[in-house]
Amino acid sequence: MKDRRRQDKSQERLAQAQRLESLGQLAGGVAHDFNNLLAVILNYAEFAAEELAAATESDWAGRCASAHDDLEQISRAGERAASLTRQLLAFARRQPLAPKVVNLSRLVGDMADLLRRTLGEAIEVETVVAGGLWNTVADPAQVESAILNLALNARDAMPDGGRLVVETRDVALTQPPPDVEGEFVPGDYVALAVIDTGSGMPEDVRRRAVDPFFTTKPQGKGTGLGLSMTFGFVRQSGGYLVIDSAPGKGTTITILMPRDPEVA
Repeated sequence: MKDRRRQDKSQERLAQAQRLESLGQLAGGVAHDFNNLLAVILNYAEFAAEELAAATESDWAGRCASAHDDLEQISRAGERAASLTRQLLAFARRQPLAPKVVNLSRLVGDMADLLRRTLGEAIEVETVVAGGLWNTVADPAQVESAILNLALNARDAMPDGGRLVVETRDVALTQPPPDVEGEFVPGDYVALAVIDTGSGMPEDVRRRAVDPFFTTKPQGKGTGLGLSMTFGFVRQSGGYLVIDSAPGKGTTITILMPRDPEVA
């Protein structure tokens, strides 16, 4: 009996230690993600202040227009910070998504400048968006957060610089994508792929990449929730997430969302 009690206490201590470790990873990773968003906000605030400080009577209108663009980027980054908070609440409380009709080509185009500024000059960012892309139904804030998270993960895999491509296209699926779990529904899908030239993942890491709290980043550099939450919202939206990666060959993460049957 004493041995059983000692074993139970040992298991309880182990479970508590694991919970504390997960909370520590979560806190560190959230701080990391917010720091990225705050860096965008602070950089654009500095740009706006410099434009206005350098303005003269002759070029006031032009300087104000440039500062206005910077302020719009500050607003967008603030919205993404709020979206990160919503993601955490959704993870903790399983809040419902807010789906709308979305054109992923337009959404990616709107995010291109933010991605370039956020990832820095060492990363070449290219967007390849299909014209006449089918619409899908998804929570736009979740899609934007997913793209930003995937881009930041790609940046971390390219510490010496590299190339990031965000691509959209239409696909008709008759067979399930690789490693798809659960029921597969054939049909028309909209694909959004984030492609990097980074270090790539070994197979054991690739297979665990969407596990909650799984991360290969140093402590305080990631929650291990980014891909997990992306996977969750994609599946909840009726889509699929496919990871293609190998050491030395970079990583391609593709989000497949069902075509909206109501709107062409």
